Amino acid sequence: MSELFDAVDALIAGHAPLPPPEERERLRKAHGLTQEQVATALKVRRATVVSWENGKTEPRPPQRDAYARLLDRLAELYPATPATPTASPQPAEPAPQAVAGPAPQAPASQPSAPQPSAPQAPAVTTDDDTSVPTTAPDVPGPAGAASPTASRRPAAKKATPRPAAASAVSDPRFANGPLAVVDIVNEQASAYCVGGLVLDVPAKSLPALVDWTLNEAKLGAPRLSGNGKDADPLIVLTPAACERYGLPVRLSDEERTSGRLPEGHKIIKQLTRADWQLTRRGFGPWARIYRPAQGGKRACVQLCIPSWNALDARSWGSAGQLPAAELAHLLGTYATRVMTPRGSTAVTGLELMTALHPPTRASEPDADGRRHSGHNPGSLGKEPVDCAPCEAPDGHPLLAHLPRFHQRTPAEMLMEEAYDWARPLTDDECAKRYVVGIDVNMAFAAAANGTTVGLGAPTHVKNPTFDPKLPGSWLVDLSHIELDERLPSPFTPTGRRPEGPAWYATPTVAYAVELGHQVAPLEAYVRYENGRYLDGWYNRLRDAYMATMADLGVTSTLSPAGFLAAMEGYRRTDPHMAIVLTAVKATVKGGIGKLRERPRGEGWKPGRPWRALARPTWRPDIRAAVISKARTNMHRKMLKLADATGQYPLAVLSDCAVYPSDGPGPLDFLPYKDDKPLPGGFRLGVSPGMVKHEGTQTTLWAESIHEEHGQDENLARYIKDGHVTHTDNGN
Repeated sequence: MSELFDAVDALIAGHAPLPPPEERERLRKAHGLTQEQVATALKVRRATVVSWENGKTEPRPPQRDAYARLLDRLAELYPATPATPTASPQPAEPAPQAVAGPAPQAPASQPSAPQPSAPQAPAVTTDDDTSVPTTAPDVPGPAGAASPTASRRPAAKKATPRPAAASAVSDPRFANGPLAVVDIVNEQASAYCVGGLVLDVPAKSLPALVDWTLNEAKLGAPRLSGNGKDADPLIVLTPAACERYGLPVRLSDEERTSGRLPEGHKIIKQLTRADWQLTRRGFGPWARIYRPAQGGKRACVQLCIPSWNALDARSWGSAGQLPAAELAHLLGTYATRVMTPRGSTAVTGLELMTALHPPTRASEPDADGRRHSGHNPGSLGKEPVDCAPCEAPDGHPLLAHLPRFHQRTPAEMLMEEAYDWARPLTDDECAKRYVVGIDVNMAFAAAANGTTVGLGAPTHVKNPTFDPKLPGSWLVDLSHIELDERLPSPFTPTGRRPEGPAWYATPTVAYAVELGHQVAPLEAYVRYENGRYLDGWYNRLRDAYMATMADLGVTSTLSPAGFLAAMEGYRRTDPHMAIVLTAVKATVKGGIGKLRERPRGEGWKPGRPWRALARPTWRPDIRAAVISKARTNMHRKMLKLADATGQYPLAVLSDCAVYPSDGPGPLDFLPYKDDKPLPGGFRLGVSPGMVKHEGTQTTLWAESIHEEHGQDENLARYIKDGHVTHTDNGN
């Protein structure tokens, strides 16, 4: 009989509701226990206990019973007082298709993503050729209820879902958000979605997982543009999930070098037997699995495998090592604010451009009432266009006629790059105590905003009249322009004065005109079809950046001093949002860089085309225009500061400038009056284009760097932490 009683007790314990998350934390602290001590006793990670206490996840057997016992004993020792209410946990109300999952409100220090202003779509092609053929249109998600096997975990109490999932809630096809992280716990496959939602995954094989994702999971995101396509669902596989579905946890050296599984791998054969196909990139860290369009429906799932280095640490930090629920929240925030990742942050940055400006749109109905696909005005179109010869990087097919080791000059090659310039300190500057670095926030994004760029092919013109509103590349002699040598030249990335005619993008020549100089181009490659193609891209990434900075406690309402104070250790406020911030910034720089992607392996030889050239978004002229504007923006602010205060930079590296200062902070040399900055100069603040404090070192440090490595060593490269990792070789 006692065995029956024990069984009943165990049954009750296994289903008894746990106290709400805030009560769990109160009880632990009342007994003086740390989260680490609880984690050690229950044989879980500290991060797991953190998730239990903030309501992100709920404990599962066997830890659940032990955790419930601990909380019960602590509740007996430390009963709630009237000042510490303990509302009884309420089980979620059942629904026909699911049970409300654990989706508590986000902590105050970790606001969730806002609802995007426009629906989301994947771009048509990627530079990695990972996209589905463009003939595959959208596949609407299931409008009905989810499968009974796709249930949500019961919640400890009713809770408001995180706003991060709001973008999908408005579209029932994507009710469960843009993505899910699939993990295996106690031999059960679970899909962790945004908002704390957890779905049971019945699939026992990879083809079945793809089927489940498309037909039952209700994952994906609505298009960003009315002419675009809905975002395909993203499934992230943990190492345990890789093992469950027959994938290696790690790639072999050979597989890592090729970036994919071999064609004969059993998983690829398994997918082929189920009539699934892979894109030309094969089965790599970001694999796309699809079927050709049938009946006007699109069927495609993207996989992300962090243990195969899908989440590069340079952009995603330690995201790949996070527990499934935390990774789902992090990636879901990025997906909601930017777009569902399509590969690296660089790939996603490029894809975002196309998602906002799809190459085609449906025409008006013809006489038979049919619509046809036609060019979408304002986009780059479906087909790539050749660049101008001066815009082509070395090895491009347009330069195949050049001798093999020919070194092109500025008169032959457009060299719009970011600053890398430095100069020696003067005697007066050596008398100051510090050197202080300031850094422009999202400099390339700010430069992209409002910039008119070419949309079509270039037109060659001899002896043209310069038009600052006409994007293109101009051969013009600016060597006659004299500027203060304490400032870098705005016309070259090295900051040295030009030595003769050279090719420049429109913003550089326009700045020369702005400075009051005459220009007489010898020839040009101009683009009469043009527009502000990057404005929407900038707006999307600006909003993502600002929302994430607000999560980290840095807002646009702060005073200059308040901003500097908020920036001290702001990344420690919420390490997960700090990772999202890094990813957003990497999306900007990587996206601009991909506009002139160089060959990578592929057995490429100079003079032969490489894969990226087949993309409409391979546009070195657009990259050049953005970098040109970023550099001239930087020079304009430095010139304003010099004219107003007589202060000149010691070094400039891309978007960072180093100044001598009597004090250790930016407010010690930037001219502010009643919290008002110098008009047209550097302005402290969080918005793109404003500046933040990059780092401070002593003047003695700066002199020692110059003594050891030379007067041209760029102090901006090391100003952040003072550690010299390598010498500046001019590259």
